[in-house]
Amino acid sequence: MEVIIRPDDSFWYYSELFDIPVILIEQSNPQLNPEQLMTGQVVRIPGYMEGFYQIAAGETLWDIAMERNLPVDMLELANPDIEPQNLQDGPQLTIPERVNNLMITDFNHYTSDKMVRDIGRLLTIYPFIFQKTIGSSVMGKDIIELQIGTGNKQIHLDGSFHANEWITTSVIIRFLNEYARALTNRMPIRELNVLPCFIDTNLSVVPMVNPDGVDLVLDGASAAGPYQDQVLALNNQKQDFSNWKANIAGVDLNNQYPALWEVEAARKPDSPQPRDYPGPHPLSEPEAIAMAKLAEERNFLRVNAFHTQGEEIYWGFEGLEPLISEPIVNEYAHESGYRAIRCIDNYAGYKDWFIQEFRRSGYTVELGSGVNPLPFDQFEKIYQETLGIMLANLYF
Repeated sequence: MEVIIRPDDSFWYYSELFDIPVILIEQSNPQLNPEQLMTGQVVRIPGYMEGFYQIAAGETLWDIAMERNLPVDMLELANPDIEPQNLQDGPQLTIPERVNNLMITDFNHYTSDKMVRDIGRLLTIYPFIFQKTIGSSVMGKDIIELQIGTGNKQIHLDGSFHANEWITTSVIIRFLNEYARALTNRMPIRELNVLPCFIDTNLSVVPMVNPDGVDLVLDGASAAGPYQDQVLALNNQKQDFSNWKANIAGVDLNNQYPALWEVEAARKPDSPQPRDYPGPHPLSEPEAIAMAKLAEERNFLRVNAFHTQGEEIYWGFEGLEPLISEPIVNEYAHESGYRAIRCIDNYAGYKDWFIQEFRRSGYTVELGSGVNPLPFDQFEKIYQETLGIMLANLYF
């Protein structure tokens, strides 16, 4: 919610009044200088939304504040045009309402439109989350990065490189919601105080690398627009796209990176397919290019690429991974119950390229078990397993 600065107000005062860590208020208002606030400026208060109350005859602001266990000054701040000593019967009063529950609860059939709408809701209540478009898909859909935290330790997570692994996006968005809620309510997640993590860590997430492919899997050929005839031909005219992993052009985005790409190209399909085609050359696809540029422009300490399925974590590439990679993956395994595997006979993936290029830790995390796309009734189990990995990225 928003309030208007009065004479002598400060971020520190708002922190005390709303019981919100002052750093979250500062991060929610990067356009303002906390040391030079001016009367009349608008300030966003994270973790709150506006409710409304119809004033009854004879009620005072004190009565309403006591009934709702709110400071009177909070009501005055939220209602700058009222006269506290002369409330009129009838006008609506704005009531600041703390957001205690998860805002996002529907994670099934998680299309790109649904994700974009939910991100908008999160940014409205938690404006200390920053959004950036890092590129576009083949069909021109935004590839969205979200950042949360102020620290120099930069960690990256991503999901839905593969279209029929869209449940990874649901996991990431759920975590962002839980993390932001914990910060504004000063509550732990699994006994971890997350405010120091926010201060120490800048968490970058790309929840959906492959929006065109995800929408194709979930909504069918109609979601392919001008590519409808092409995807139907590649799918043998079948309307069921549940086995589709590639982007809309039939390129497997996690076989797109110049990290032994030629090995994969020699044994994989040599033309567009629903899965496994590594493209005509490395980084031929706009989605893969966007993810490479993101890593090149940042100083990521490590990356996690979330996939499904197998309950395994792959963490090595040609012996180029740093020594710290092993204790980190052991922590992931301890928190999730997943099995840590150093190397497999599979190359040209995002984590492979990241390890090769930067000599830093990269992980491919295979969430859940079964056959892709995993049934949504596994979501809560998968989320609880993965939650420990995401938290470990904040404190490790």
